[in-house]
Amino acid sequence: MAKKKTSLTVQGTKIRLYQEKAEDFISLTDIAKKFNPRTGQLILNWLRTRSTISFLGAWETIHNENFNVLKFEYIKNQTGDPTFTLSVSDWMEQTEAIGIKAKTGRYGGTYAHKDIAFEFLSYLSPTFKLYVFQEFQRLKTLEIEEAKLELDWNLKRVLSKVNYTVHTDAIKEKLIPPRITKGQGFIYAGEADILNVAVFGMTAKMWRHQNPKLKGNIRDYASTEQLVVLLNLEAVNAELIRMQLSQDERAEILNQAAIKQMQSLLTSPSLPKVPKNTKNLPKK
Repeated sequence: MAKKKTSLTVQGTKIRLYQEKAEDFISLTDIAKKFNPRTGQLILNWLRTRSTISFLGAWETIHNENFNVLKFEYIKNQTGDPTFTLSVSDWMEQTEAIGIKAKTGRYGGTYAHKDIAFEFLSYLSPTFKLYVFQEFQRLKTLEIEEAKLELDWNLKRVLSKVNYTVHTDAIKEKLIPPRITKGQGFIYAGEADILNVAVFGMTAKMWRHQNPKLKGNIRDYASTEQLVVLLNLEAVNAELIRMQLSQDERAEILNQAAIKQMQSLLTSPSLPKVPKNTKNLPKK
C-alpha cells in the first residue's frame, strides 16, 4: 500500500500535513516559519483580527454541528478592542471548533483544515499561497493516481483467487445510485461529500445519522464497484471545477455519470462480479 505523503516542500519550506476523517490539515506553524521565527505570535496576530474570526465562524457553522454560535458572537464582538487576545486553545475550548488544532509533542504545532490554512496564507502572502496550492493539488493528483493503481492491483489479486457468484437483481438495484436533482438542497461539507451524494445519494453526515452504531464512514461500507466509480469521478470532478461549475451543477452531472458507470459495471458480461466490502460490518 502506498504511504501517504505527510509534508510539502514549497520554496525550501517544509510544511507538514495530516489527515483526520479523510480531511486534510496543514501546519500553520510551518507556514509561519517562512515569514517570522516567532510563529506563535504571528498566528495570534492573525487570529485576533475581525476578518479572521468572521471566516472561522462561517467555516465552523457550515462544517461543525456542535459549534457554539453564542460564544462565537461574543468573541467576534470583542475584536477591535485593544485588550482583546485569543489563543488557538481558547478558540477551540470556548466554541468547540474543529477547524484548527493545537497539537503537542515532537510533531506539535498549530494545524488547520486546508480551507483555513489557505485563508492564513492569503493573510501572509497571496503569492506564496499560490505556490502552496499548486504543490498541494499536485500531491492530491498523485494520491488519486496511486489509489487507482493500488485498487487495480487488488482487484486483479482478488479476482485471481476467488470464484464469484452472480449478484442478484436486488443487489444490483441497490448499487445503482439514486438520481438527484438541483432542488434537493444538499449541504456539502467538501468535495468528498459531492462525490458521496453522486454515488450514494447522501452526504457523510446524513449517513452517520442513519447509522449511529456503525464505525468508520460511508466509504468503508461501499462495494468495490462503488469505490471504482468514486475514483473515476475524482477526475471528472476536477475537470468540472476547472469549468467553474457550481456544487449543485457538479453534483447533478457527477450523479448522472455515476449511474451510467454503475449500470455498465453491473451489466458487463466480461467483468466478474465483486462482493461487497464487509471489513467494517458489525459481526452477527
